[in-house]
Amino acid sequence: MKAIIMAGGSGTRLWPLSRGKYPKQFIKFRGFSRSLFQMTVERCLKLGGLADIFVLTVKDYEFIVRLQIEELGYAADSVVIIVEPQQKNTLPAIYNAVKAIGGNETVVVMTSDHLIREADKLAADIKSGEQMAGECIFAFGVKPTAPETGFGYIAPGEPQGAGYRIKEFKEKPDAQTAKKYVEQGYYWNSGMFLFGADMFVNEVRTYAPDVYAAFESGTAEQSFERTPSISVDYGIMEKSARTAVLPLSSDWDDMGSFYTFYDTFAGNEDDSGNIGFDGEIFIESQNNLVYPKEEKVYSLVGVHDLVVIDQGDALLICDKNRTQDVKQVVGTLKERKDARADLHLTEFRPWGSFTLLENGQFYKIKRLTVLQGKQLSYQMHYHRSEHWVVVTGTATVIVDGAEQMVRSNESVFIPAGGRHRLRNDGKVPLEVIEVQSGQYLGEDDIVRFEDDFGR
Repeated sequence: MKAIIMAGGSGTRLWPLSRGKYPKQFIKFRGFSRSLFQMTVERCLKLGGLADIFVLTVKDYEFIVRLQIEELGYAADSVVIIVEPQQKNTLPAIYNAVKAIGGNETVVVMTSDHLIREADKLAADIKSGEQMAGECIFAFGVKPTAPETGFGYIAPGEPQGAGYRIKEFKEKPDAQTAKKYVEQGYYWNSGMFLFGADMFVNEVRTYAPDVYAAFESGTAEQSFERTPSISVDYGIMEKSARTAVLPLSSDWDDMGSFYTFYDTFAGNEDDSGNIGFDGEIFIESQNNLVYPKEEKVYSLVGVHDLVVIDQGDALLICDKNRTQDVKQVVGTLKERKDARADLHLTEFRPWGSFTLLENGQFYKIKRLTVLQGKQLSYQMHYHRSEHWVVVTGTATVIVDGAEQMVRSNESVFIPAGGRHRLRNDGKVPLEVIEVQSGQYLGEDDIVRFEDDFGR
């Protein structure tokens, strides 16, 4: 069985935790040692080998995918990573991957931003529909636990193998309609699918001919340029007569809004229903969620049903019942061209990451983390000088062709215009404090002469 992992979403409803350059599927949430994406990879390994995994992502996330696969102990190239030239919704992305897989394989499409703890149960659910995968496209349905307005719904019909024929798809409803759907035995649409590749191609040819034609010739860039932007639900599932819903017996949490965090982190709540992580103080307060920034005391007095999310550079305070509207905040920030819509204080790079510690008019202080065996590009800046202080590990530093070793508590100065490179030849992550000073400190003041990552 081949597994397609969709890992290109932006997760705007979880801002400021999830941001455009580092969305929720890659975050290691409190209490979890692995990201949602990494857990998805591990689930797929219960269905096949590494070479059977096809990860769909976008250019901004390709290096994150590679780093997170390496963190699991596997070579990044052991899975197939397909980078979409443009985001044209789920049908073109999935169809492009199916063509890359080739043959009449059984294919499961996995979301990478949902939490499923019961991986063995999920694998059993998927295998229960495998024999019928050549006859119909299965959508995996979740039995509702409440009348949720943030999900699409599936109305089941006559039995079909391990599932049921799909009678009808329903878009995200209002609260009253959602309650009716739950009472009538509808399922939530999980966004995961199972099908035979040849049958899926035939259904695309029949019901989405523009998508089919777009991928018949030319490069991936040309195909994505030609194809319409359309979801697999609207393009195929709502039109095909060969669809079925396969109920999940495993747990499932889409972590799509902070409202669902109350289920995700169930067990952390106090006697008044408040959820915190670092000894938060709740006085005469009920049903609040605080996701704190480290080393800060949070005290809530006389309030209820609030979500408080602190990420240092951004603070969200939201009514628990309005968490679906957080994406409007992101829209406003983008209209203002505010980088905090997309960027965290910590930004990830192919060589590791950096965290902004302080930012002044003519200076900037960062903490760099360079992973073992990685190096920054050989580069130069026109407008700033840099002072590197090694905190942990041993740095190999090259300045204007001269190489030196810089150890913990030692430092090196790089003048503006100096060609330089930082490398970690050690066995542990290298931590460096970087102090920049100059008239212009933008990230675009970089001239690269050599780069391991093709930038």
